Amino acid sequence: MTELTPLRQRFLAAPLTLRNERRDFPEWHRGRRHYVLWALDMDTPTVRARMAAAQRALDGLLLDEYQRQPHVTLALCGFPAQARPPVEDEFDRHLLSAQVKALQGQGLAAFDIEIGGLESFSSAPFLTVHEGHDAFATVRRCLQSEGSHPHGPYVPHVTVGLYADAWPRTEVVDRFAQIPSLPRLRHRVTHLSLLGYAAAQIGGALFTLAKYELETGRMHWYAPLTAYADQSADGLDHRQDVV
Repeated sequence: MTELTPLRQRFLAAPLTLRNERRDFPEWHRGRRHYVLWALDMDTPTVRARMAAAQRALDGLLLDEYQRQPHVTLALCGFPAQARPPVEDEFDRHLLSAQVKALQGQGLAAFDIEIGGLESFSSAPFLTVHEGHDAFATVRRCLQSEGSHPHGPYVPHVTVGLYADAWPRTEVVDRFAQIPSLPRLRHRVTHLSLLGYAAAQIGGALFTLAKYELETGRMHWYAPLTAYADQSADGLDHRQDVV
């Protein structure tokens, strides 16, 4: 009998998955339209193909119309601030500036990660992420997210989808066996991405606000942050580069 990994043991510790539902969540976003996070953009043909294979293996178990591109979440920023000072779940340019300065202070270089097989949280299956050094811990310290995580200890991962109902977890694991064992996919990380999504859409597509280039230590903007706040706020002025 194959020995279970700690992730698999944790998943099988409860009988059922957690059900997700497709609805607006006004109690969470309170009318604010967009949510922002730091992530690694993993939207490459090889990762998309592995993600699609996992979705096929779990067909019928996942919420329909999951559109989020492959990515590895690094840290949550929150909602773009509508006024100053920001409330607890909002952020402004002062937070982003502090994060960029912290990244620059580390002198980070490009690093390699590997995408592995299928595992699962209670609410979502995912592809495992492996890296040989302390790059994730260093980056997350710069992004001020080494504290408690809302879903337990931080586990880098690529989300495959969201469970549509409370399914027996042993039956879900049986589906995992439909995916043949494949070698890990190596991916070179050259930048960190500041991404956003529409808060009212569960599993909606991500859009890119900016990228932080590891080699140059520069922040390149692709869209003004003010465009994603509900009203113009002093703390969200847009600059082409943050150095």
